[in-house]
Amino acid sequence: MTTFLLRRLLASIIVIFGVVTLVFLVLRAVPGDPIASILGEQALAVDKQAMRECLNLDKSLWQQYVLFWGDVANGTLGTLCGERGVTVSDKLMANIPATFQLALASLAIALMISLPLGIASALRPNSWVDNSSAVIALLGISVPSFWLGPMLLILFSITLQALPNPGSGVTGLSTLILPAITLGSALAAKLTRMTRSSMMEVLSQDYVRTAKAKGNPAWKVTIKHALRNALIPVITILGLQFGALLGGAIIVEKVFARPGLGTLLLDAINSRNYLIVQGCVIFIAFAYVVVNLLTDLIYSWVDPRIRYD
Repeated sequence: MTTFLLRRLLASIIVIFGVVTLVFLVLRAVPGDPIASILGEQALAVDKQAMRECLNLDKSLWQQYVLFWGDVANGTLGTLCGERGVTVSDKLMANIPATFQLALASLAIALMISLPLGIASALRPNSWVDNSSAVIALLGISVPSFWLGPMLLILFSITLQALPNPGSGVTGLSTLILPAITLGSALAAKLTRMTRSSMMEVLSQDYVRTAKAKGNPAWKVTIKHALRNALIPVITILGLQFGALLGGAIIVEKVFARPGLGTLLLDAINSRNYLIVQGCVIFIAFAYVVVNLLTDLIYSWVDPRIRYD
């Protein structure tokens, strides 16, 4: 286990190093003057020069890169210009909880939909349950979140008035329902088909037939013997898609006017705020790496036969 963790840690450091370097270079390769985007064309020359010095854009590319890594190493990710003492990390920490709340709620909705549908489809292949779940999965994959979100708003917030409108100022769990459904629907579609395929493969194994022959109740055979072994590929998809949930939250948060990492990133892109964009992308990459490492560790908990040699 120690060797495995050290190997994965080294690989994670290389990945994060590559992401940080790529983000740094791509942002500075974008044509146009970021100072003009931030301050406007009519800003005074002295203000533009001060902003350029604050962002270290008056230095060579190599010097900017070294200074940037210094900000990454000390954990601040840079100090924001015009906001004395406020760092990029402060901005991220203020917005990350809302995005994680949305991602976890979306994950919960996806699991509540996909696991029952996937199991039912595997137990009754080619039945109306299986065909219905296939249609639902196809719709979930096909419908984009930037269309589904406004349609849900029109139906539940405007027409039925069952849930609060994003602009009403209402807070609480009720404001999380529609964004979570919008973000979790595509993931639920993928997990439903993956659960079905994995369950059908496991249900055909000899040990499942043996458990049935011993007279175990059907629910016990399905849940204890089949589902646990079928969860390995499902967990893999969950690990890979959690980072996608953070990325998908960018659009959903904007549609539902929610605070969070997505809104922060889009506003920073519009204003060409290098520091905020770099910080958001680095955090998302870091979240990807950590979640995938945790996914590998969960494998041995779900299936004790797995060993990390």
